[in-house]
Amino acid sequence: MYDTIIIGGGPAGVSAGIYAARKKMKTLFITENFGGQSTVSTDIGNWIGHVSISGLQLAKSLEAHLKAQEDIEIKEGERAELVVKTDAGFQVKTNKGAYDTKTVIVCSGARHRQLNVPGEQEFSSRGVAYCSTCDAPLFRGRAMAVIGGGNSGLEAVADLIPYATEIYLLNYTDKIKGDQLTLDKIQASDKFKGVIYNAETLEITGDKTVTGLKYKDRLTGEEKTLAVQGVFVEIGAVPNSELVKNLVELNSYGEIIIDHRTATASAPGIFAAGDVTDEAFKQNNISAGDGVKAALSAYQYLQGK
Repeated sequence: MYDTIIIGGGPAGVSAGIYAARKKMKTLFITENFGGQSTVSTDIGNWIGHVSISGLQLAKSLEAHLKAQEDIEIKEGERAELVVKTDAGFQVKTNKGAYDTKTVIVCSGARHRQLNVPGEQEFSSRGVAYCSTCDAPLFRGRAMAVIGGGNSGLEAVADLIPYATEIYLLNYTDKIKGDQLTLDKIQASDKFKGVIYNAETLEITGDKTVTGLKYKDRLTGEEKTLAVQGVFVEIGAVPNSELVKNLVELNSYGEIIIDHRTATASAPGIFAAGDVTDEAFKQNNISAGDGVKAALSAYQYLQGK
């Protein structure tokens, strides 16, 4: 029986693991891999303490820091599939076994919602990106397309304005869902070439890197091409919360609802941190801080506080 089982190898999970080890909790750490969503980023400029670090370097540093801790058992390359309630606490079922624990810290992150069109996978990290906060500076001097008319799409355009030469926003419907204030802000820039409404992305084209984007006007059926050197896909994310969906309360987006201590009021003993939660700001630094809070909250829970 473990004191806690931590699920997920991104900044939230590793931070939770380090603090759980420091509290001498009997801890099992389960992850398929280290690094989280930022592993695909070639240059992360906002990870505190590093002016610039690649996603791969970040993943390696997180892994090394966790493995330097004593009193923590790590199951790497193992996938947590389900958490169930037991008389003594919880059981975490994976693709390789089942483990009993008093508490669970869910840091399973989220996965980017993808277009699933030709060229998207081929040019991932070679012109196709999913995090403007992380990667906008990499597209200096390029013409860009942003796909998605929600807040994340509008904010991606705003992030690109200091760097790109021109920016197009493709929206699937005839209405922008993002905040009008952000739309007004980006429309004030001469770099923003406007919203292309009712645009269905068909293909991302290129050679070694992205050189264009094909889309269809959903009203006329006419197919058109944009000459761009980069594409930000900002159509949302899917939280990896399926493994606890029968235990904890989720919001309409499938995110785990937590309180300011990262506890799930709907399932005492289950804590969560990072992109799998309803935390408003999906950032590595915030995930790391919330991971610390989750470990300390689990420790206090075990102490009966």
